[in-house]
Amino acid sequence: MESTITAPSTQPQVTVGVDTHKHVHVAHAVDQLGRPLGSHRIAVNALGYRELVSWARRYGPICQVGIEGPGHYGAGLARHLRAEGIHVTEVGRPKKQRRARYGKTDEHDAAGAAAIVLAGEALGEPKTADGPAEMVRILRVARASAVRARGKAFLALKDLIVTALEELREELSGVYRKTLIYACRMLVIPEMPCTPTDATKIALKSLAARCYELDAETGRLGHQIDVLTAAAVPALRSVYGVGPDCAATLLSATGDNPHRLRSDAAFAKLCGVSPIEASSGKVVRHRLNRGGNRDANRALHTILVVRMRRHQPTRYYIARRLADGKTRKEAMRCLKRYIAREVFHALQESSETAPPT
Repeated sequence: MESTITAPSTQPQVTVGVDTHKHVHVAHAVDQLGRPLGSHRIAVNALGYRELVSWARRYGPICQVGIEGPGHYGAGLARHLRAEGIHVTEVGRPKKQRRARYGKTDEHDAAGAAAIVLAGEALGEPKTADGPAEMVRILRVARASAVRARGKAFLALKDLIVTALEELREELSGVYRKTLIYACRMLVIPEMPCTPTDATKIALKSLAARCYELDAETGRLGHQIDVLTAAAVPALRSVYGVGPDCAATLLSATGDNPHRLRSDAAFAKLCGVSPIEASSGKVVRHRLNRGGNRDANRALHTILVVRMRRHQPTRYYIARRLADGKTRKEAMRCLKRYIAREVFHALQESSETAPPT
């Protein structure tokens, strides 16, 4: 496909930046000094991936490839490059200042990705997405969709009951969820509606059947997630307050290559529980971290809430921090950081001891 070439004087160490899209990827190669070597556009398929590697190797050995979105549009390319033994790193979106200076083209974005990698400002090694963590992530997507659809169907069912005629409304009002779904599934309906009540019964039966099927689907997916997390991260599942859902969330956030997180501090930053330094002059202070993976942050918060209710050492810690003058929220933030450390070591232990799937 289309390419531009700048001939180097000597064989360089090649760094490649890739701007990814659904149907086309654009790559830009630079040498070890940041001098441009060329740009290349490929189709998003196996042939295009091989074409990109061959093109880049014409300039010299490939040092590393920075991909924008290796967990989304760039996932296939990242897998291919890892299989070729090429180091892959993740880069964020181009900075606004760069776009304001150079404009917005795919070639400029790819060149920006290469510059970020060469400057050592890349986000780090992306998740490999080739093991139990990826399986759990995929199942969580399906389960979350089923839960949302079930909630919408049940709300629609309740709304129809509110507007139904008095006799039907009184028959179905004031009953629990499972009983209500069962009662609506058992409604006798005509082949074709002749009155608004007939139409309401048909709709209620349809929505109740949908809720029942989605309940079963949610349960099946939840069981599969439970089994996968118990096998993949047994040490994490043994941590107090960690259930299947929290374990699945934290495993998905970490990925199948937890070694990419070099310390518990890196994991805490990933989960958004590491304080951000906000010092200036003689003022030394930290602010709340509102970044990171918010799903993982919610999982840590859930573990914390469970421990505050039932875990005596946690309750002692909260009481001690309150006595020291901390607010309840400040004490909880401190605890989240400790829980992140415990979870990180449990994930590392599980990655070393869990059998291959």
